[in-house]
Amino acid sequence: MANRFIVEADGGSRGNPGPAGYGAVVLDPVTGEALAEAAEYIGTATNNVAEYKGLIAGLKAAKALDPEATVQVRMDSKLVVEQMSGRWKIKHPDMKPLAAEARGVLPAGQVTYQWIPREKNKHADRLANEAMDAGKAGKRWEPGASAAGLHTRMTTPEPSAQASAAPLSGSPASEGASGTAALAEPKAVPVGWAAPADLGAPTTFVLLRHGETALTPQKRFSGSGGSDPELSPAGRRQAEQAAAALAARGTVQAVVSSPVRRCRETAAAVAARLGLEVRIDEGLREADFGAWEGLTFAEVRERYPDDLDAWLASSKAAPTGGGESFAAVARRVALSRDKLIARYVGRTVLLVTHVTPVKTLVRLALGAPPESLFRMELSAASLSAVAYYADGNASLRLLNDTSHLRH
Repeated sequence: MANRFIVEADGGSRGNPGPAGYGAVVLDPVTGEALAEAAEYIGTATNNVAEYKGLIAGLKAAKALDPEATVQVRMDSKLVVEQMSGRWKIKHPDMKPLAAEARGVLPAGQVTYQWIPREKNKHADRLANEAMDAGKAGKRWEPGASAAGLHTRMTTPEPSAQASAAPLSGSPASEGASGTAALAEPKAVPVGWAAPADLGAPTTFVLLRHGETALTPQKRFSGSGGSDPELSPAGRRQAEQAAAALAARGTVQAVVSSPVRRCRETAAAVAARLGLEVRIDEGLREADFGAWEGLTFAEVRERYPDDLDAWLASSKAAPTGGGESFAAVARRVALSRDKLIARYVGRTVLLVTHVTPVKTLVRLALGAPPESLFRMELSAASLSAVAYYADGNASLRLLNDTSHLRH
């Protein structure tokens, strides 16, 4: 009888796109024992590319143990699971060859896919982060390595360094195994002054925060789970001012808006001036602030001090009452970003959205840590801009421009 394996895989990018790596582990479904691990730093890439590469490495590691095995893949990437299960179409050109490679590792009848929450994919996530830490240190990931032990457990990679995919010591698969399985390492993407001179026209997102509502001057939490207020008279004036400024520049070729009312109203004012239609993207909505909706910071501090401290300390902490963490917002914003880049290749697109999505796009472009969200000023009806290049790099062009509101 053929073996049964569980493959858990993950990938990450510090900047998305940015320094990226993947991790995968092959598990015994009965005992939960880790039979093999694989991880690799892959240079500059997006989260989705890293996740697909983690899947491929995990499948190859399982095949090395038993080519006849049936494999259940578990990942926290909804995109990869749905695409590999055939329920979602694969439209992004970078994903198609990776998906094809994954399908070619084992016959389709031997592999099934299951989505799992991120907190249940910690082993693969840890391996991916170890690989990224190794790459940052100029080293290569090896089995048993950790960030604390890089100086003793990593070896300097040769120019043709290959990923490690090693059966673990003491497992049945370790007998007679060489300890590594060759997986081709993609070349690192040149950045900065070393990049090729002609990358073509970037895809540029002009980021417009919506105009004021009655809650804005009072500095109250106003997310996607509250009363959905309309623009105030001041907010409508701001929307018209932004529209006039964008029309004068004449570069915007499409308009995409959050589904929240204040953004749709702002986007409508701009689109009318530009003669464009508004496309709605659910991923651009503001965070849901749960029980904090409509409250000031001081009121939240008074009523929910412990929850507020946790929220300020960790991007994974959510507001009281079923709110949405910054980490959750970042995942959906990054997914929308990737879809929109693929849809509007080489074009300039206006995204009408909110404080948290704009700051998140800026943070990801810069490769800045989550706490940087608290260190950016973003005024109502302000303009920011990020350009995305064909080599996967991003460039912040503008942040919190309010010059069009001064007249």
